[in-house]
Amino acid sequence: MTQGNDPESPMESWPIKPTEIDYLFLTHAHIDHIGRLPELIRNGFKGEIICSHPTKALLVPMLTDAMKFSDIPVEDLRGIEKTIDDLSWGFECGDPFDLQKGISFKMKRAGHILGSCFVRFEDKNNGCSVLFSGDLGAKDAPILPDPEAPETADLVVLESTYGDRLHDDRTHRIKRLGQVLTRSLSDGGKVFIPAFSLGRTQELIYEMDRLFSNPVCQEMFPALQGQKRPPVFVDSPLGLEITKIYAQLSKYWDKEARDLFFSGDHPIDFDGLYAVESHRDHLKLCDAKGPAIILAGSGMCTGGRIIDHLARGIEDPKNDILFVGYQAVGTPGRAIQEHADKPGGYVYLNGDRKTINAKVHTLTGYSAHADQNDLLNWIESMPEKPGAIKLVHGEGSARSTLKDVLEKRGYTVQ
Repeated sequence: MTQGNDPESPMESWPIKPTEIDYLFLTHAHIDHIGRLPELIRNGFKGEIICSHPTKALLVPMLTDAMKFSDIPVEDLRGIEKTIDDLSWGFECGDPFDLQKGISFKMKRAGHILGSCFVRFEDKNNGCSVLFSGDLGAKDAPILPDPEAPETADLVVLESTYGDRLHDDRTHRIKRLGQVLTRSLSDGGKVFIPAFSLGRTQELIYEMDRLFSNPVCQEMFPALQGQKRPPVFVDSPLGLEITKIYAQLSKYWDKEARDLFFSGDHPIDFDGLYAVESHRDHLKLCDAKGPAIILAGSGMCTGGRIIDHLARGIEDPKNDILFVGYQAVGTPGRAIQEHADKPGGYVYLNGDRKTINAKVHTLTGYSAHADQNDLLNWIESMPEKPGAIKLVHGEGSARSTLKDVLEKRGYTVQ
């Protein structure tokens, strides 16, 4: 499913018809990777859907939410959900599996969100291999195991979202988060965090728990010591549902998160964390005074409850807006980022022009995507150079910059 100004790709123009597809591989459950699955089914797809076990658990909730905003009649939704559930199969990462006609595949962990993987295909008849990266993450992300090293392939289809930039040091991101929250406490404002319901919301809950309870973090921020912890509201029905599913998938967490859980410290739950489920409570929160920390979707401010919060709070200089994920060109989130520091900078929310007086922050260390160094390290961890690399999933500048860097290191890039 496209985001922002990305061009559409009508299924009628595809070289393979939906009815002719035998297998559909899903690298993870973010909506830009799975959002057209209902359309695929409506166009005749009856093959098998292959993904990791966590992705299968997340698939229907994510699509059910997305389909509310589609042109699919309500009476068709349940039938599509059942079809998706019936056609999908969960597999373990690390084990090879055979398909038809001598084709085999193996999935390995990508470290992007829970259950994310990359997939390597091999044709045993001629030894040809293709590796599809999906979306890759960086090391040391909360809850997630680190990305695994890939095996060599003849062709690597590689994402390039941040192929032209470097993220903040991930080990320092909790410090920057603490600085923003300290500012919020000092002036009684609100912190609005447009957060993707899947992945980013759970990571932020995890790190805020560390920030408020870890003695080392407390020493970094004296303003947090001895004060009542600011309430943290998850104002996203989908985010709440996904967080519950994350809690049920603890066997797929990394060691640090599992150790916390077994020691009695639930890593994605803490005192002062509140679920905003009803629309009535959402409206009350919009009118409530700070200090407060509000996580709400959508992550790029294209819709959802975050729009109501920003429409009422973006003109107040006591408030802060904290971006922790990629903002596509053409989205309100990108507009806020680009216009925040301009005199009289504004954005349209709910059809109204709003001056951006709130302080705007971007914490790239929270991005779920690998940066340029991460992508290079991942490719260079292959035992041998791949025959060729095809760059996808990135704006033109990101692809061209990463292409130049890879070619200077001796790689063939298409």
